[in-house]
Amino acid sequence: MNDKKLSMKTSKAKKSQLMVLTMLSMLVGCGSDDFSDLSQYILGIKAKPKMAIEKLPEIKPVEQFSYKDEVLRDPFKPLDHPELQNNGDGSGNGLKPDFQRRKEELEAFPLDGLKMVGTVIKSKKLWGLIKASDKTVHRVQVGNYMGKNFGKIIRITTDKVELMEIVPDKPGTWREQQTSLALAE
Repeated sequence: MNDKKLSMKTSKAKKSQLMVLTMLSMLVGCGSDDFSDLSQYILGIKAKPKMAIEKLPEIKPVEQFSYKDEVLRDPFKPLDHPELQNNGDGSGNGLKPDFQRRKEELEAFPLDGLKMVGTVIKSKKLWGLIKASDKTVHRVQVGNYMGKNFGKIIRITTDKVELMEIVPDKPGTWREQQTSLALAE
């Protein structure tokens, strides 16, 4: 019985030696001293005409600014509503969103995170169905608000919901911007 185990160990050792020799002979065959394609490429690059290197652009000096802390606001403190800050010249068109109004659910989502998925008629009134990015579907009507830019729904059709947003324009001024949400296919 010991002779049988010894013979099995010897045959396994011979098989593993044979495999190593086979792999080494395959690797030896992979090597080549032919670098003619690389030599051709290098000769091609060296044969190209030499070009002048462009000068670096002139560095313009930066204009100095003296900060007078008693006159200007602290630049490291955030503004509560930067769009509400008036530049002091009295320019303002009188248009501004109602910050005291209670926000509706769909105003928590940016407009590109909302999709119109359909309409429904209830009490002879057309309602829009809006799917938010959190996968909930909301029913909206004319007069509801949605989106981050104080978007008020002004019209609902079977294929889109039209909104009038109030967006900051210049410091201290606002402007109206009409946009719509098309029915998602």
